[in-house]
Amino acid sequence: MKILVVGGGGREHALCWKIAQSPLVETLYCAPGNPGIAELAECVNIAADEIETLCEFAQAEQIDLTVVGPEVPLTMGIVDAFQAAGLEIFGPNQAAAQIEGSKSFSKNLMAKYQIPTAAYQSFTEHADAVAYIKEQGAPIVVKADGLAAGKGVIVATTEEQAIAAVDDIMLDQVFGSAGASVVIEEFMDGEEASFFAFTDGKNILPLASSQDHKRVDDGDQGPNTGGMGAYSPAPVVTADLHDEIVDSIVKPTIAGMAADGCPYSGILYVGLMIKDGKPRVVEFNARFGDPEAQPLLMRMKSDIVPVLQACARGELQQEAIEWHDKAAVCVVMASGGYPGSFKKGLPISGLNDAAQIDDLMVFHAGTSLQEGQVVNNGGRVLGVTGLGDHVKEAIEKAYQGVAVISWDQVHFRKDIGARALNRA
Repeated sequence: MKILVVGGGGREHALCWKIAQSPLVETLYCAPGNPGIAELAECVNIAADEIETLCEFAQAEQIDLTVVGPEVPLTMGIVDAFQAAGLEIFGPNQAAAQIEGSKSFSKNLMAKYQIPTAAYQSFTEHADAVAYIKEQGAPIVVKADGLAAGKGVIVATTEEQAIAAVDDIMLDQVFGSAGASVVIEEFMDGEEASFFAFTDGKNILPLASSQDHKRVDDGDQGPNTGGMGAYSPAPVVTADLHDEIVDSIVKPTIAGMAADGCPYSGILYVGLMIKDGKPRVVEFNARFGDPEAQPLLMRMKSDIVPVLQACARGELQQEAIEWHDKAAVCVVMASGGYPGSFKKGLPISGLNDAAQIDDLMVFHAGTSLQEGQVVNNGGRVLGVTGLGDHVKEAIEKAYQGVAVISWDQVHFRKDIGARALNRA
């Protein structure tokens, strides 16, 4: 088989790493890829949002299956374009990708099908949004309706913070067109977890549990980011809770999407808040999480390619995925200043030393090559992922890798996985 992975971040590096292990794969391409991916796949200089060019490449190279990593091409309709050209592709079509592309769409879906989530209202007028905040009080959550690279959610502890967030989103347009409308939600406290399920639009194949760390600083302080680290499994998701998530959230979501005429195929990400053993949905994403994909795919024992192909063909029959009986922890090494402004082009040292460590994989997220030297080229730069017999060992392994890698102004959290240890 010839497979094309679309994207160039840590999630796509993890996907390429896993796909490359399949005996079914003859040739693996990635567009645009990154220096880490280049060790596994042939990188093609086409951006993830250049849908027409990607489609032409897939046709010319007779690609058997395309796997889409990021959300932007999904919301732009890459799946529709490929299917129209007779090409097999893994991911939801444009209508179904609204589950991530529009917060209002996903909240309305949950309200219609009684899927547990926070109470909310959507607003297109600034004055109405401000009035609602004053009426509800704080803490309260303000979300840009559209895609904002994981940064469009503001948890406000005061009314002033919430109004300032609405000003930023709607008046100053800090997230561009993503902020044309806002969703304002009740604040949910509890413990977060990430839950993923493969689906062909009818059948569901759940993955192992994981937990992301959204805030930039230790102790869950500072602004939200795209994710500063993750681990799997997440002890907060017990066997009983796993079943409840599938029955009360995943199944009705997939059934509801089909009933509404936009069947969802691909991988569904469910961001959860768990309190008193009860799950509620924080958000849906239309693709693998990043950095959750890194520990999940390192733990996955089954060949991923037949699953991806079955979802794309509407033929998902597999009952379960086999997992390595180990824990995995990913620590994101980020550019200093992220999620705000940061310097690019800083040389990264220690990658060869990290490569010598057993049970450790360094996934490239925001890197590029300059004169043969790997440099930082994004906010989240590397996902240093360790395996261990238990979470404590996996944490130690990941930070062993982090300790040998460095560049000017590097920033990382030192407490990834701490919640899992507290439950051990």
